[in-house]
This record gives sequence, structure tokens and C-alpha cells, in this order.
Amino acid sequence: MSSIVALPERRRWFGNRVLATLLIAAVASAVLLPFASLSPNRLVSGQPVMLWQALAGWQLATFALIGLLLLIAALAGPLPRRLALWLSLGATLPLLALDFQALGAYAHGALANASPAARVSQGATFWILLFVSALIAIDALQRLRLGPAGRALYGVAALAVIGVCFSGELLSPVSIMREFANQRDNFIDQLVRHLLLVGGALLPALLVGLPLGLLANRRARLRNGLFSVLNVFQTLPSIAVFGLLIAPLSALGRAVPWLGELGVSGIGVAPAIIALVLYSLLPIVRNTYAGLAGVSTGALEAARGMGMTTRQILWRVEIPLALPVILSGLRIVTVQAIGLVVVAALIGAGGFGAFIFQGLGQYAIDLVLLGAIPTIVLAVIADFALQILVSLSRPSGTR
Repeated sequence: MSSIVALPERRRWFGNRVLATLLIAAVASAVLLPFASLSPNRLVSGQPVMLWQALAGWQLATFALIGLLLLIAALAGPLPRRLALWLSLGATLPLLALDFQALGAYAHGALANASPAARVSQGATFWILLFVSALIAIDALQRLRLGPAGRALYGVAALAVIGVCFSGELLSPVSIMREFANQRDNFIDQLVRHLLLVGGALLPALLVGLPLGLLANRRARLRNGLFSVLNVFQTLPSIAVFGLLIAPLSALGRAVPWLGELGVSGIGVAPAIIALVLYSLLPIVRNTYAGLAGVSTGALEAARGMGMTTRQILWRVEIPLALPVILSGLRIVTVQAIGLVVVAALIGAGGFGAFIFQGLGQYAIDLVLLGAIPTIVLAVIADFALQILVSLSRPSGTR
């Protein structure tokens, strides 16, 4: 008989390798990359400032304490798995707050005796700590399998922390906030324009896409041709679509005066909304078809056995069961539209893209960030809210 030799089990140092990797990335960035930069004006590259140069002693100690707590949460032995996840999730909020507080405190001190044109900007370490805290929270939320209420509560808490940091004078000397102060009224106008463009594209996309998805489910002969046409729209570059719409919409506005009075022209809102609708159709149609096609045959036969008509089956059985998949398509489209509206600024549609292209033209990075960061924040908030909505639309046993 052959003897079987048991191999020693490989010792596992980390219970949460994702958290350990993120923690290593944060420490490496703090050691190797600048936390902030100090420049004589908005156009000149700044002098890098490392984390230990920017922070006071108590701030460094607090960072070290948060890092120690995250290390304990990442290790395999010290804590039960669920308690470690709660510890890592709870540590992200003070890490987020301290990241903003440290930047604001350094900016106040560095600019106290500097010239009025001097600027303090965020460095790579600031952004990495921000993203690491977000990724740690996402990982913990997924592993804890919290319901929509728990996720929403954490989202509100994180927004509250960020709101407190931005509400006072803490971040007022930071370069991007000085750009915001100079553009305050215009910023509000562009925010409203950005949201109106997204909403103006989503509404017609839903009105057209939902019936087309139903048609693809009901008519197999039309399905392949429909998806082929929509795939063509999806593969076209956004700038090319805006350019292709200039000539026909300009001609239409001149040929039909009342359309021109409504704003239909080769540049502006009209081509932006048309292009956004074209890009939004494929995810909505495909997810509507997939959701309806995924309704079980047993549920449909049971509904017919109860004497329901075709319309009643559609509204009471098919759509409720397909709703999570349909909302997932809406989630994709909303995030996509928020990003594509930025490009629409090239044809005069407005939105946060106006700041981005204006900043690129002036070589002002902070003005670019003034348009880019709110766009990212809008996309994250929309994605988070629709993710919760998708979870709520699922049957309670499958959430």
C-alpha cells in the first residue's frame, strides 16, 4: 500500500487580501508620492509636498491609528470575519474626513504668508487615499451583504462627512475651491444644464427603448435586425455623431422656422439630446428584451390559467418580474449619459464639459477638475441610487 504524506497547510497571513492590497497601495503612495503641491499661480507646476511634510503630528498619528485598525481587519487571526468587515467599513469614514481635513489645514498654513496668486492643489496621495477609502467601503459592503437600507445609510453618512468638509472654510484655500468661488454662478447654471441634458435624453430613450424591447421579445424575426441597427449607433464615436448631426439639423432649422425658434440647430441642445438618445437605446432595448425573455414559462402559464388577458399578463406578471433587469439597463444608460454630456460641450450644449474644455484651453488643471470631479460624483451617486433601486425591485428572497 502506498502511504499518503500530508503536506503542511500553507499559513495564511491575511483574511482579506483585497483590504491588504489596498492598504499596501495607500502606504506606498504616502511614502513615494506627494500629498499636495504648492505653486506660485494657477498655471505653473507646483512644488511637491510629501504627506509627512504637510501634516501635523496629531494628523500623522491619526493616520497611523486608522492604518493599524485596517491592518487588524485585514489579518486572518485577530478578529472574526464579520467584525473585521465592520471595522474596515467604519474606518473609511474617519479616513475620508482626515484626508480632506489634512489638505485644508495644510492649505491654510502654506498660504498664510504667500502671495495672493499662490495655489495649493491636491497631490497623488490625496486622490489615492480617497479612492482607497471608497474601494474599502465597496468591498466591505459587498462582503457584508447589507440590504438597501444599510447601503443607503452608509451612503448618507459618507455624503454627510464630505458635506461637512465642504460647507465651512476648511477647503476654501485649495485651488479647486478658489476656481469654484470664481465660477460659482456659472457652476450652478452648468449643473442645471448638465442634469437637464441627462434627463432630456433619458425620457425619450425610455419612451422609445421600452416598446422596442417588448417588440424584440414578441417578434423574433425583427430582433436581429433591430439589435444590428442599435449596435451601429453604439459603436460610432460620440464626436463623430455630433459632427454628423450638424448639417441636417441646421438645414431642418432653416427649412422649418418654428423648429428653429424652438432651438433646433446644428449646435446646442438638439444634437446633444439626439446623440444621447441614440447611445442610450441599445442598453435599454437589450435589457428590456432580456428581462422579458427571462420570465419563467411556469409564471406565464399560471397567469393564463387564472384567466388573465395578454395585457394583464404583461403589466402584472412580465414587467414586475423583468423590472430588475430593466432598471439595470437604466443604470448603465444613466451613468453613460452623465459622462457623454461632457463631450456635448464641444457643440455648445453646456454642462460640466464647458469647464473641462475651458481649462484645457487655458492650461488650468484645477478648472478641468472643476468640471471632471462633479461629473464623476454625479455618476457615482446615480449608480449608487439606481443600484439600491434595482435591489429593491428584486423579490425579497433574491436580494
